[in-house]
Amino acid sequence: MSEIVKLATNSAIFINRVAQLLQEEQIEYHIKDNVESARLAGFGASYYDVDLYVAEEDASKALAILESAQKEDEN
Repeated sequence: MSEIVKLATNSAIFINRVAQLLQEEQIEYHIKDNVESARLAGFGASYYDVDLYVAEEDASKALAILESAQKEDEN
């Protein structure tokens, strides 16, 4: 079984956009929404507290997709 690595932590909007790009490349991912978890538990959390995880063997390809999305977001 492959290891899972954290690719990024950002806002839900950005993470969901990157997840869509990963899905288009058939890269499996997992999203951990700490904002929603905190809300359900009655606590507060930073807006930028959503984690995106991928399998270790897909990490380099996923990182390239993430960096491309970040550059696009900056423009």
